[in-house]
Amino acid sequence: QVWLVESGGGLVQAGGSLRLSCVASGRTFSTYRMTWFRQAPGKEREFVATITWNGVSKEYRDSVKGRFTISRDNAKNTVYLQMNSLKPEDTAVYYCGSYYSGSVYYERSYNYWGQGTQVTVSS
Repeated sequence: QVWLVESGGGLVQAGGSLRLSCVASGRTFSTYRMTWFRQAPGKEREFVATITWNGVSKEYRDSVKGRFTISRDNAKNTVYLQMNSLKPEDTAVYYCGSYYSGSVYYERSYNYWGQGTQVTVSS
């Protein structure tokens, strides 16, 4: 069992920044890949960024490349998402997921999720 708790969301103007955190407890955090997804109203949950267990390999969806940075601190059981130059289209509930199996880009490959944190970007 893994428990994930996201925080750091809020309301920000376009061009601003936010840093999301996801704290894990339960299973050994340092052994598994972690990923951020987001879900806007009326849309499916979509992949944002992923990081391997050791932090060496990272991937991003095209629309956030150069603006978002995923990182992790295994000593603190925490994965982060630094979001800069935010745009209104980044508005969504952001979720962190614990990877299980399959393609990292699809939510069905994840077996544990946090409750989400709302990010709202005003124009």
